[in-house]
Amino acid sequence: MHKNHAADNTSEASRLTLPWQILLVAVLVLVDQLTKYLAVVHLKGQNPIVLIRGVLELYYLENQGAAFSMLQNQQVFFYVLTIIFLVVAGWFLAKVPATTKYTPLRISLLVLCAGAVGNLIDRIVHKYVVDFIYFVIIDFPVFNVADIYVTLGVIVLICLVLFHYKEKDLKAITDKKK
Repeated sequence: MHKNHAADNTSEASRLTLPWQILLVAVLVLVDQLTKYLAVVHLKGQNPIVLIRGVLELYYLENQGAAFSMLQNQQVFFYVLTIIFLVVAGWFLAKVPATTKYTPLRISLLVLCAGAVGNLIDRIVHKYVVDFIYFVIIDFPVFNVADIYVTLGVIVLICLVLFHYKEKDLKAITDKKK
């Protein structure tokens, strides 16, 4: 018996139900928090650990700002900004059709949310974000796993919007009634 492709599309996507989405974000946040914990235990107060001489080091840093240490000591601003982002992302995720066509979009948003939550936890618990990955070769600012999630999530989102989804695909999201 031949199944309808649209029905397959919806049933396959149903595997990424809300509980699975929450689990994905929770696992990513757990990995982020575990790596930060390990950075505190093994790097704080120590010399950097050189992984690849002149290229990559593990270097402990307490960042009270945002990316590239901008907006130092503006914790309330970051709390509010992160909460607004998470609410908007949640609203948007609720509007994304539950089909495999939109699974990459959904996953990239979830990865972004995991990064936002990971750094928010640090800001609430420590009043700073633990950073520990340093690319010496390009003197790139020290960052962490949550920052990787945010960066990759944004890059994937941009690529999806520019190259994968057509205007009608995006309109289907904004026109969807819940």
